[in-house]
Parts: sequence; C-alpha cells; structure tokens
Amino acid sequence: MAVESEWEVAVPEKRLKDKLFFENLKSVVIDRNICSRCLTCAAVCPGGITIVDDRVDFPDYERRCMDCGACVRVCPRFVYEPRSGLGHYIQFIAGRSKRFTGQDGAMVTEILVSAMEMGLIDRSLFVSRDERWGTEIFHVRDSEQLELPTLGGTKYTFANVLPELKRAVMLTKSGVGVVGTPCIVSGVRRLQREFPIFKERVKLLVGLFCTENFHYGDITKYLADKGVDFSKLIKTDITKGKFVATMTDGEVKFKVKELESILPSGCQVCTDFTAVESDVSVGSVGSAKGFSTMAVRQENVIKILDFIRENGYADFGDADPAQLDYLINHKKAREKNIPV
Repeated sequence: MAVESEWEVAVPEKRLKDKLFFENLKSVVIDRNICSRCLTCAAVCPGGITIVDDRVDFPDYERRCMDCGACVRVCPRFVYEPRSGLGHYIQFIAGRSKRFTGQDGAMVTEILVSAMEMGLIDRSLFVSRDERWGTEIFHVRDSEQLELPTLGGTKYTFANVLPELKRAVMLTKSGVGVVGTPCIVSGVRRLQREFPIFKERVKLLVGLFCTENFHYGDITKYLADKGVDFSKLIKTDITKGKFVATMTDGEVKFKVKELESILPSGCQVCTDFTAVESDVSVGSVGSAKGFSTMAVRQENVIKILDFIRENGYADFGDADPAQLDYLINHKKAREKNIPV
C-alpha cells in the first residue's frame, strides 16, 4: 500500500513576484554587487548555476532554472546579516605545529590532520594550486598527501570549495573537515541550516582571518605587471600592510592598499575579518612570528587541541586579541558600502 507524506521547505519570499528564483538572486545579490562568490548556490542548484569568467552566472537560466528556490535558501547575502568583531570564543591562544610547516604555525593543517587521526573526520578539503597559481580543491585523506608542496601557503584567489563539498559529503564515511574564508564559512553554515546532510557530515569548520580575496584573472595580471614571474613564484603573503611575492630569485613587494583597484565588489561589503561562525578561526595576527593565532569557538576543537597536546604535536603560547582590533574595525567599516 502506498504511503503518502507531506513535507514543507521554508523558501525566502520572492522580491520579484513574477520572476524565477534565480532572477531574484541575480537582482538582489549579483546585480547589486554584493555576491561573495562563495558558490553556495552552485553547490545546491540542480539546474546550472556555475562560474563564467570567475563570476557567478547561470547560462540559459530562462529555460533551465527549475525555480526550486534552493539558491536563495542558502545564499548568505540574499538576506544579508553582516557579522563582525572577534565573535564568541572559548580560548584565544597561539600554536605552532611540530609536524608540519606552513604560512605561519601550520595549525590549520595540524588541526585537520589530528581530527582525521582521531577518527572525527576521514577527509579534509584543502586548496591547492596549479603551476599558474590557479586554485584547485584537493581531498586530503592522510598526512602523506600533505607532502604535496602546493597545498601549503595562502593563494589569495577564489576557490570552488563549496561545490566540491557537496561531493565530499557524499563520499565521506565519518565526516568532512573544511577550511575557508569567512564567506565560505557562512556558506557552510547556511548549507547546514537548510540541508541535514551537511549538518550531519561536516564535522569541522576552520575559518581563516581574511581582509579580502581576489579574482584569479585580476590578481595574476596585476602581479605580472608588477614583475612577478609565476614560473619562479614560491609563495605570496600579506604582512605589515604589504603584499609580498617571493620568487626563487627575489621578491616583489608593495603596499596592500594598491590592490584596492581590483578589490572584488563582494569583498567591499564584507565586514567579517575573523570568520565568527567557524568552529575555530586561524590567522597570524595576534601571536609571535612563526605561530598561528587561534580563536577556539566550539568544543569539538577543544577535544582536538587536547589530542594535539597529549601527543606533543605542537607548541602553544599566548595570543593577544587586541592586536586584531585594527583589522576587525577596518572590515566593519565596510558596512557603509552595503547598498540599502
């Protein structure tokens, strides 16, 4: 005998009543230049939201959009509630991994690998890069894979993390760990709120301190014009207000402020420096050179850090939250750029 059931999904109200949901997303978010390019919408769209020229688009949406509303349900900026400040935390500490090397103290890698060793997760999504420094998403399932040198360091270009997260949650047996900028973190939280499979299977969310990110085409052209040879590029970093590109035969260094001409519109309205919605936020500001600063927000990370201490995998020290004030306030000031 057939069994009938009913279920309801709360979908945000269409602001353009006679238009498709993607047209609403386009009007409210994309056309108003507040899209963060987090690709949360692309992660759940059954029709074809994708990236065209490094921007969110939906080719032929008039014919292909199913008008299901999934895109507006998960978009963190359809109903934009800007977050800022340091956020809630249980511990504010510094750490330096003894097992891994990275941009600073390599604690992002240490936390994710330790979580895998504990059995809390069986894979983590890392951002790798190709020879031209274009981003690629890499599923790390054991520490030996981290010998791939392109997994380390900051890329400063957008990455397609959330569409790949959909694949990861389908493959995982015990759980997934994700690392991302504040916009990625907000996207994951929206996915967890709207779709139970993401809540059940994303077990660890690591946020990164972030002032801004860049479109690949824009930043690579800018750096090339500054004299960066990508065939010789080793790493990029932002420190003491300067962007530093380190090559095998020298450095290119200039003030970060010079990059304002290519700052993406979605970053210009972002007010969250510390990824306040993450399980733990990690960056370099606030601790000694060679250490990672960590704002530990959730108990799952406390357990991971206890495991790290018990095994002697890292050194720990003090961190000063006051050192983050300038960058926190710098990003909070962007709230004035959000269109009414």
